[in-house]
Amino acid sequence: MKRTLFALAALVAVAGPALADLKLAQEKNCLACHAVDKKLVGPGYQDVAAKYAGQKDAVDKLAAKIQKGGSGVWGPVPMPANPQVNEAEAKKLAAWVLSLKK
Repeated sequence: MKRTLFALAALVAVAGPALADLKLAQEKNCLACHAVDKKLVGPGYQDVAAKYAGQKDAVDKLAAKIQKGGSGVWGPVPMPANPQVNEAEAKKLAAWVLSLKK
């Protein structure tokens, strides 16, 4: 029983951060164009995390792109603005994306 509880606690500790804002991404319809581990319409979140790794202003940069949209960074398809995402949610989503390193 103790081993089962320990294994469950370890799983929650590891999966918790990865799932923390998956729900928010689903609620804000981010997954219509993005996936965690592969390109759909837009880049996979792991690729985004790799591209911005080590950049001190990455959360703010990505949060702005989430809200205002952008183009030219990942190819010819522009990312539309997401007015349904407020600033706090955008920063939360950006931090989550950056945590998804391969």
